[in-house]
Amino acid sequence: MRTKFSLKKMVFNKVSLNKLKPVKFNSLNTELQWLSQCLGLFNKRDKSSSCFRIFIELLKNTKLNKPLSSDEIAYRLHLSRGTVVHHLNRLIDSGLVISIKNKYQLSDASLRNIIENLKNNVESWFETLETVAEDIDKKIK
Repeated sequence: MRTKFSLKKMVFNKVSLNKLKPVKFNSLNTELQWLSQCLGLFNKRDKSSSCFRIFIELLKNTKLNKPLSSDEIAYRLHLSRGTVVHHLNRLIDSGLVISIKNKYQLSDASLRNIIENLKNNVESWFETLETVAEDIDKKIK
């Protein structure tokens, strides 16, 4: 079951966050790689960094307000459509990407806003966890 995303409120269902030491950012590419690693866009099975490359392609086109189809992404990045769809589904599940009429773009044109929405979503989820944990503690006494 897919969650529908709206541009006003993003829902992050499955996010993998990695706490990495900040490195010396001597280039935009270094910053993008670090941010992507923190967001779990790299993994050992993805030898060609396909997910990262798709994310960057979507970032560029979202800034231009040009959503892309999976075929366009596959063509531009010389990837199979299956690989692109696999990574797009992961990015949608994470809340970083939305689909509008079979075209894909980042959930917000601002990376800052995406991170802020992720933070708010995680804080809200932890509030729910705390409430349930408190209720369980009361019942166990």
